[in-house]
Amino acid sequence: MLADFVRLINRRPSGDYERGFVRGVSVSRKVPRNLRVERVIAACWAVIALKSVIVVWLFARYHVPVSPLWVIAPTVAFAALCTLVYLLRD
Repeated sequence: MLADFVRLINRRPSGDYERGFVRGVSVSRKVPRNLRVERVIAACWAVIALKSVIVVWLFARYHVPVSPLWVIAPTVAFAALCTLVYLLRD
């Protein structure tokens, strides 16, 4: 904070200030997909499907006055978001 205050008073950018910016980035190759991570994602989707079936059964069995979608929908939405982020990464 003090360094910014001194720079404000001087009104001259230092040499380090100009060298601090990134001029360019180059990526040489695309990172290959990780088979282990994809297996974990598939296993998690299987667990989510099992959880959804169990939640629907439990809500019907114990006559819960709320829709089971209040539990299932956020789970599926966040899992879909995580899967999408993994698949679309670059």
